[in-house]
Amino acid sequence: MPALGRSRGVAVAGLLLAAVASACGTWQRAGTDSGPDPSVLVPRLFDPTTVYAGMGFFAQGAPLPFVATIRFLATSSPDTALAVFGLSLANNALSFRRSPQAFEAEYRVEVTFRSSGRVIQRLASEETVRVASRDEARRADESIIFQQFGYLPVGAYQVVVTVRDQKGTAFSADERAVTVPRFAGHALSDLIPIYQGVPRGARDELPRLLVNPRATVPYGQDSLVFYVEGYGQAEGATVVVRAVSLNGDTAWVGRAPLAGGRDLATAIIAIAPESLPVGELRLWATVEATGDSAQAMALVSFSDRWVITNFDDILSLLRYFGEDQVIADMRAADPRDQAGLWREFWVETDPDPMTPENEALTQYFRRVEIANVRFREAGDPGWLTDRGEVYIGLGEPDEVFDQSAALQGQRRVIRWTYVRERLVLDFIDETGFGRFRITPSSRADFHRVVERVRRER
Repeated sequence: MPALGRSRGVAVAGLLLAAVASACGTWQRAGTDSGPDPSVLVPRLFDPTTVYAGMGFFAQGAPLPFVATIRFLATSSPDTALAVFGLSLANNALSFRRSPQAFEAEYRVEVTFRSSGRVIQRLASEETVRVASRDEARRADESIIFQQFGYLPVGAYQVVVTVRDQKGTAFSADERAVTVPRFAGHALSDLIPIYQGVPRGARDELPRLLVNPRATVPYGQDSLVFYVEGYGQAEGATVVVRAVSLNGDTAWVGRAPLAGGRDLATAIIAIAPESLPVGELRLWATVEATGDSAQAMALVSFSDRWVITNFDDILSLLRYFGEDQVIADMRAADPRDQAGLWREFWVETDPDPMTPENEALTQYFRRVEIANVRFREAGDPGWLTDRGEVYIGLGEPDEVFDQSAALQGQRRVIRWTYVRERLVLDFIDETGFGRFRITPSSRADFHRVVERVRRER
């Protein structure tokens, strides 16, 4: 049995990639009140692990969050398949140390395949990540992709994926049952989500793919791309692809010809951003002539950091962002127009279009996350309290005067001071039950300042 192969990743800027992975390694990316229960919405926003695990992926959260998948292609032997393993994590999951010319981190990936209690194959690789700045080392989006190809006998396995931070102590692991399929006669391979790729020309070759381990694209911005192979299919065969939402609605239908010979034919299927609704999707690919089929799960969200699967959810979360009329227009728009409107909103509010993220929205949602934990009051979600609203709008106060702890059961006051804005805000608990309300005069001052801050954003 050949050893598990390695494929080196590539450096890119943004979500549209400029090169293709060659043959395992590391890819680094540079640089209204309606809606669901907010007490559930915000925690879900910042915990993508449960979403990806529910989609059937390997996924773990803290202390070292990662998402991984294994897909399969045919080889020249029906008893062996080519495994395509992809794993993604964020820079800030690793411990970076300064080196003479960069900041460096190291991580180790192990993938162990067991059958009947016996280890059949183990993948193990150590990788180094280098970034130019401390800010890039702190990136919390999908900034590292590890991928590897290998050969496995057909059969059922228990697979354990482990990731370790080699310069720190963090590690995470996940285990799932995986079946390696037999590709005999006429068949269709797994659907493999990719960022880009070049089809292979023979079953004994390794494909030049850069996989998308999370099968995720940001809403309204990028195409969702899949690679698929056909075996034993007639020349000119066509694959019909359907994208179906979780409620059973068909979101998109397209056709792609299989290019190549009877032994191996390939197709790359791209679904344009304006065709994709937000949320989880199940992709079905079927060869018209033979009925051979494959399926995969994918996620259209607002970022790989914010796992929101409903358009109204994201608009509800933006209640303190400003741009109220634009958000109202998106809410009222025909669903067919919402992707384009979101794309325009993203561009207009992005302070640095040279980077792949929208720094204004990143900061906003980070503050929502912090406020939701820090300012919870008597069962109210922290981001919906008065202090949560102010924190989201202005950030951390320079000075805090808090007499609440010494006056249990009495009228209590918390005062926040923002020195640069020359702003002093009072929050008063009139009842002594821990509900701090901003005073009317303080609210008027806050609105004046936050509107100015939003204009300068």
